[in-house]
Amino acid sequence: MPQIHFLDVTNRDGVQTARTGLSKFGKTMVNFYLGKLGVAQSEIGFPFLFHEVPYVRAQVALAEAGAFGELRLSGWCRGVAQDVEKALPLRLAHYNLSISTSDYMIANKFRGRLDRDTIIREMTAAVRAAKAGGAATVGVNAEDGSRTDDEFLTEFALAAKEAGADRVRYCDTIGGDTPDRIRERFAKLAAAVAMPVETHCHNDLGLAVANSVSGALGDLEAGQDAWINTCINGVGERAGNADLLSTILAFRHGFGLDEHGARIGDPIDLSWARRFALWASYALGQPLPYNQVGAGRNAFAHESGIHADGALKDHGNYELYDEATLGPFPDDWHARPGRVVLTGEYGGKAGFRHVMDGLGIEPVDGELSFKLVQLCNAMTGRPLTDDELRLIGAYPRELEPLFPDLLG
Repeated sequence: MPQIHFLDVTNRDGVQTARTGLSKFGKTMVNFYLGKLGVAQSEIGFPFLFHEVPYVRAQVALAEAGAFGELRLSGWCRGVAQDVEKALPLRLAHYNLSISTSDYMIANKFRGRLDRDTIIREMTAAVRAAKAGGAATVGVNAEDGSRTDDEFLTEFALAAKEAGADRVRYCDTIGGDTPDRIRERFAKLAAAVAMPVETHCHNDLGLAVANSVSGALGDLEAGQDAWINTCINGVGERAGNADLLSTILAFRHGFGLDEHGARIGDPIDLSWARRFALWASYALGQPLPYNQVGAGRNAFAHESGIHADGALKDHGNYELYDEATLGPFPDDWHARPGRVVLTGEYGGKAGFRHVMDGLGIEPVDGELSFKLVQLCNAMTGRPLTDDELRLIGAYPRELEPLFPDLLG
């Protein structure tokens, strides 16, 4: 039976968000939390960019050491062979290769440089380069797919499949799709090419989650697995991408979806959901709206008489799912009131030992972990969280490649 999988793009589309961003250590923590949550794959960034190279090397080392569980790591490249060839030495096993496909972008973005034939030629050369370089899976992204006509979209996807691609990503790049339309297009395309069509939905109309759910149902209708792109807390370009937690909850609790055989194929553990959402809010410097699904301050708050009375009798009267399933809110060392000793960029070894002992962390390599705490705090510019300190204590040697000029 076809299944639903989540491919989170926080470390690619999310960090492209204007007026925000994550350090390389912050991106590492996104992968850590995605692994804990049980998500299938993380699009970790841009392996062809020089400043991503130390970060990618560290992610590969951490993955091989088991720091991210079964999370698969993928790199995003433009749909040209040169990008792929630059990325291959970093040993990523999965890729997504992107190129624009709509007539609008051919006319107004490429402006005569590329036509449809050239787009397919460039894309297939990139796919073949990735597969020849040992890639286990390759997804091909049709940027502006929602404004690409059915005929060319099918031609593009079939050419990608023939070149060795495993999935095609339908990008609603400007966020104009609607649930009925995207479901119909996904069902038609997935049936025509006999491979999964991956959702990538933007939230310009507030429909990113709804469109992601509907697109996935189109895949299932065609007998194909569904792959859904998400970002933590719905961050992303402009109005954002489909929110990770909202999309998971929709498939777990949305009325009637089980009638369509909507089964999540990833080992999702929602007990990490709040910690991830609150960490991301802290790291990105973006306060969560009170009404943020699952993790917002008011997500399970009741005041009006009828609601309060019903919730006191049985929370199921006014709550769709049990808030306890989302795990605890963070209670981090650095946020303690009153007298507290912290460890960080300018801290000494006594403070480092005090904090690590207080958290029950026995570093694998105390000296290296101490240096990494200083460097990671300097990189993030904010106090390190308990989970960040635990990752540093457990995997200092795998994190070392983040700082090749300072530690190696």
